[in-house]
Amino acid sequence: MAHERTNVRTAGTRLLRRGAQGMRRTVARRPRVFIYLSILGPGVITASAGNDAGGIATFASVGADHGYKLLWLLIPLTVSLGIVQEMCARMGAVTGKGLSDLIRERFGVRWTVLVMLALLIANGGVTVSEFVGVAAAMELFGVAPYISVPIAAIAIWWLVVKGSYQRVERVFLIMSLVFVGYIVSAFLAHPQWGTVLRETVRPNLELTPAYLFTLVAVVGTTISPYMQVFIQSSVVEKGIRAENYSLTRADVWIGAVFSNAVVFFIVVATAATLYANGEHVDTAAEAAHALRPLAGPYAAMLFAFGLLGASLLAAGVLPLATAYSISEAFGFEKGVSSNFREAPIFLGIFTFLVALGALIAMIPGLPLIRVLLTTQVINGLLLPVVLIAVLRLVNDRELMGTHVNGLIYNFAAWLTTIIVSALSLVLILSALLPKFLS
Repeated sequence: MAHERTNVRTAGTRLLRRGAQGMRRTVARRPRVFIYLSILGPGVITASAGNDAGGIATFASVGADHGYKLLWLLIPLTVSLGIVQEMCARMGAVTGKGLSDLIRERFGVRWTVLVMLALLIANGGVTVSEFVGVAAAMELFGVAPYISVPIAAIAIWWLVVKGSYQRVERVFLIMSLVFVGYIVSAFLAHPQWGTVLRETVRPNLELTPAYLFTLVAVVGTTISPYMQVFIQSSVVEKGIRAENYSLTRADVWIGAVFSNAVVFFIVVATAATLYANGEHVDTAAEAAHALRPLAGPYAAMLFAFGLLGASLLAAGVLPLATAYSISEAFGFEKGVSSNFREAPIFLGIFTFLVALGALIAMIPGLPLIRVLLTTQVINGLLLPVVLIAVLRLVNDRELMGTHVNGLIYNFAAWLTTIIVSALSLVLILSALLPKFLS
């Protein structure tokens, strides 16, 4: 009897051990998923914000004017975007400091003031265009700008000022999902997928002024200075460190691929409809209007809904990136989770840019093209400065330790910087001298 009780206890102990081992395996697996979900965000949000109202207008005109001929550009552009964003995210994880903070420490106050002033003016101008995008999108749904723009501004301000970082990030991630509408729009346009695939993998370079200008505009729209500031600050505020950075690296590359996949489908949708019918568009709202008779009301509605979500996302990210950069540069308290008492400068800059952007966007007869050209020139001048600063910082062993760029990665990063900077300068010259590419 005693022997039987011993056997029962032994068997019970064995079962408990197995259960405990199974529980440990389950718990070990579960945190991995939760860790990934908790880190997902900065890369996807930043890259998606790059597809703002001005970007969508550029990509729609690419499809309308050139068909599928520029699709090949999206492959090297995705790699370039991923490289630039990854370096900034890595610096945030390793140093625990934002880009503006590091620029001030390494290059001095004068350079910092110059960069911050340019960033403030450029981001202020682009923020206006985002609220114009909100107005244009809501007009397609029959809502007047005097109603849609103030409501959008108040909603964005309330979300950031009254919310925590986690809530803001969650809402921004949800906003990023509206870009799926462009994927559906492309399928509703019934493109010739064989031609699409062929043009995507076959480089097609034309030396005509219109083609070169469009190529430069696409590159300039995809990689902007504020994106580098925002992603690094987001990584720092989220508390990501070098030991769990591998998951953030995945987030960055997912963001780069997702955002340029959206661009791909915007170009496909407009090429299959507008280009095929000889339609020209200058704005995203015009593209949505033109899609209605060619691809049906659902395609037009999804295109307009995508414009609204993109404009709202960028209208939140741009002022935030500016507030982060200026606060970091001059040592002010910062953080979305802070209140006005804790971070008055940070939240004050954010509030000022949102209010100013919304007010200017409602001015009747606003010369938006002039505003965009001015900000385009400033961003074009600023981008080479920011990219070279990023490369110098990320290769500083005293700062980054073993996390500096490798030889091959560094070659790709410098090549990206040289090409993107050269194209930005071409864009500046074409904006200042309209006959430069003619």
